[in-house]
Amino acid sequence: MILIDTHCHLYLDDFKNDIEQVIQSAQSLGVSKFYLPAIDSEVINDMLLLETRYPGICIPMIGLHPCSVKENFKQELQIVEEWLDNRNFVAIGEIGLDFYWDTTFSSQQYAAFEFQMQMALNKQLPIVIHTRNAMKETIEAVLPFAEKGLHGIFHCFSGNEDQAKHIIDMNFYLGIGGVITYKNAGLAEVISKIDLKHLVLETDAPYLTPVPFRGKRNESSYLKYVVEKIALVKNISVEEVAVITTTNAEKIFGI
Repeated sequence: MILIDTHCHLYLDDFKNDIEQVIQSAQSLGVSKFYLPAIDSEVINDMLLLETRYPGICIPMIGLHPCSVKENFKQELQIVEEWLDNRNFVAIGEIGLDFYWDTTFSSQQYAAFEFQMQMALNKQLPIVIHTRNAMKETIEAVLPFAEKGLHGIFHCFSGNEDQAKHIIDMNFYLGIGGVITYKNAGLAEVISKIDLKHLVLETDAPYLTPVPFRGKRNESSYLKYVVEKIALVKNISVEEVAVITTTNAEKIFGI
């Protein structure tokens, strides 16, 4: 069984003392690749060091996370643009809109999101979207770019069936992680109605740890619990979940 973790932050300090064990543990369960979304300029060096240490296994993206959009967002975007001009990345992410904690920089979030979506179109790259308390607004922002051919993943999808269909109609995939194992999240019911060909797997490690480890640090080996839950919900084998979601990830990232 071959799996791909399409979204994990293994370069963070949470994994500083045991990253080798974390990767080996995941590999022993079939996780072959680990895609690393950027947050802002502060994490880039650590992210690229992990790529150097695990070439072809830990694979970085570049982008400015909406929660990192502050007064200096234009300088941060310039850094993203410079990196894109100087080397290859598999995607621009994670980018998007987040109105959960603070809406002080909401207009700047829109500006940063649109700027990065246009960069992705120019570079013919997929995007990886973060959205929280802003699903409707995010879909509306993406639509005109999707009509021009932009594609990618709605990371950590936790919306309703109607929103899922809107996303799929835009030729985007749904990133499914530990939330599907949460009893009251409602995601399992939504995913039961969505074809597997529209899903990819992720952990968002160290965040959003699946049951039975909820509340502890998440890691890529826990992808197995996401796979098992999807298989249960869809009444299919874990092998089928693995094959289809891995194929989907390969399509997105051009493997």
